Amino acid sequence: MQFLRNFLDTTKPKIKNKLVHTAFDAFETFLFVPNHTAGAKGIQVRDAIDLKRMMMTVIIAMVPCLLFGMWNIGHQHALATGQNLDFLAKFWIGTIKIMPIIIVSYGVGLGIEFFVASRKGHAVNEGFLVSGMLIPLVMPPDIPLWQVALATAFAVIIAKEVFGGTGMNVLNIALTARAFLYFAYPVNIAGSKVWTYTGDLKTVDGYSGATALSIVADKSTALSESKALFTNTTGVDALTEAGKWSGSNLFSFENMFMGNIPGSIGETSTLMCLIGAAILIVTGMGSWKIIVSGFAGTYLMALLLNATAANAFMALPAHYHLVMGGLAFGIVFMATDPVSAAQTESGKWVYGLLIGAFTVLIRVFNPAYPEGIMLAILLMNVLAPLIDYFVINANKQRRLKRMPAQTAKVAA
Repeated sequence: MQFLRNFLDTTKPKIKNKLVHTAFDAFETFLFVPNHTAGAKGIQVRDAIDLKRMMMTVIIAMVPCLLFGMWNIGHQHALATGQNLDFLAKFWIGTIKIMPIIIVSYGVGLGIEFFVASRKGHAVNEGFLVSGMLIPLVMPPDIPLWQVALATAFAVIIAKEVFGGTGMNVLNIALTARAFLYFAYPVNIAGSKVWTYTGDLKTVDGYSGATALSIVADKSTALSESKALFTNTTGVDALTEAGKWSGSNLFSFENMFMGNIPGSIGETSTLMCLIGAAILIVTGMGSWKIIVSGFAGTYLMALLLNATAANAFMALPAHYHLVMGGLAFGIVFMATDPVSAAQTESGKWVYGLLIGAFTVLIRVFNPAYPEGIMLAILLMNVLAPLIDYFVINANKQRRLKRMPAQTAKVAA
């Protein structure tokens, strides 16, 4: 690699254009650890990890979801159109659908960051490396590329740069992009016709393209309007009936856990998300407290609603909530965002529990938007500083109460 180091050292001084120099500096930082220190004097202590390596670790944790998503796009395409495709054919279909989305996401996001960095005169940070991958993974496979570009630009500018750039954002960048599309262009990110790529081919009889969450939500709404009685299996029966067209129970608990269902590109497989969670926890990049409490909050709230069962969604068995929609992906990769999440150790438990609980509440009581993880995380992003404030204030109060006793011991 010495030849590459020599090339960068000889080329960099010749670049005069500010924007090109910023882009070149970012490329150099991506390849090599920066050789500058925080000051000219004093002892410099270097950690074994920097921002770039943190971002790359998170990206590696997302690779299982990305690869599975590529295959699942082709798999759902084959099911919807009645084709008998092998593994490589399915994977290729998914690759050609997702790669343009990734290119647009990184191209627009990094382009904006290079421009802002050149205008401000500082180096480009590596923070968008993760967001640039998260944005495609939370999109439907057939999303128009211009909408991906618009959503990425909105998220980078409004949710990040206006707050000061990397490490200063209040809201998760990728979820901000998805929320923008959901409210600005709902036709292409909601409903039953956006989750499966069919191309110009006709779908087979019985195929609807609906997700598991929308199926249960529709069943819940229909039963409510007809004043029908609910049973603990109403939601499961609806899923079983909806999946019969595929020749098997498409929406069984096992199938949803594996991820062989319609949905966003990288969110369908709970198994792949758990593999990513293990990588984040082992490397110390993700908080296990947020992940565990997030799933616990979901399960406990679902159990509580099972006790009342006022609609079909409330009657759905609690463990089904854990594998439906983007819950696992959101908790593992977005709720654990170290910038927008709670920072105190006790606060992380509260933060995760509330995300899980609010996710179920939004799913159950808002049939128009059965997937609640996006809104739950964005809401808790805003409340995270408040949670930390109360935790820190409680710690201070406990210490103040101990002070008289400690002072008396010292005096004695």
